[in-house]
Amino acid sequence: MKKLWNTAFIYFWLAMAGGVFYREFTKFNDYSGKTVLGLLHVHLLVLGTLMFLIIALFCRTLPLLEAKGFRKFLILYNIALPFMAVTMLVRGILEVKGTALSSAQNGMLSGFAGISHILMLISLVMLLLSLKKELLKNE
Repeated sequence: MKKLWNTAFIYFWLAMAGGVFYREFTKFNDYSGKTVLGLLHVHLLVLGTLMFLIIALFCRTLPLLEAKGFRKFLILYNIALPFMAVTMLVRGILEVKGTALSSAQNGMLSGFAGISHILMLISLVMLLLSLKKELLKNE
């Protein structure tokens, strides 16, 4: 349980840092348009902090931490979410700076974002299957 709370706490601070970075970086560069950087804060707050706090609540009644599938979820999710955050950060910085990307560079960055989303999908399915398994055990 402490591990889940610590993970939530780390994502909380990353979300706060992302929000401050967005605000200060756009202000420093006199940028007032929409950018992916504005979404980084919310993604980390919800998919990081809130997600792990909710999972911790489930762990109060279910032995999720001992489940093999849940441990695999934790590993994959904590690879996928930072991977997604980094791609958002890179895309946002490039947007604010007005950096022109070639078609290949744009495709590569979009591909990395797509891979991170696929990894998130797989990990969330693993979470749901682990929850289902544990809930059915307790019936």
